[in-house]
Amino acid sequence: MAIFAAAGRAASTLATMVGTRLELAAVEFQEDARRMLGHVALAILAVFLLAAGFMLGAFFVILLFWDTYPLQATAGMAILFVVIALLMLLKVRSSLNAKPPLLAATLAELRKDVDYVRQAAAIRDAEAHAEANAAVNAASVPGAAHE
Repeated sequence: MAIFAAAGRAASTLATMVGTRLELAAVEFQEDARRMLGHVALAILAVFLLAAGFMLGAFFVILLFWDTYPLQATAGMAILFVVIALLMLLKVRSSLNAKPPLLAATLAELRKDVDYVRQAAAIRDAEAHAEANAAVNAASVPGAAHE
């Protein structure tokens, strides 16, 4: 009967732990989604404004050199845009690589839970082993069973 009670307590504890971890994962998903939506909105606005500024700057340079070097001015602006775009892509890639993994806090808590369960199992095994040794010792000593 004690085994069923212990199994029930263990199942209840496990269900509570899983529920808590799922709640933590949901909160992390919400925070990450909000953060990502903010980044996307700002990035779209920045790209639009940056594109408008670059285009106006390019037109200015091209018009400035239209009488003397129209092709060189146009090619120079195109090369400048490509170099800036490549630098921006490298920056975005390094930024994404530096981001911590998704659900890092949840995974850390799950690792702690696994460690806790392993330690508790080791303690229970040690206690059961000690009780078994005590029972064997008590049975091997004559007259100890009557006390």
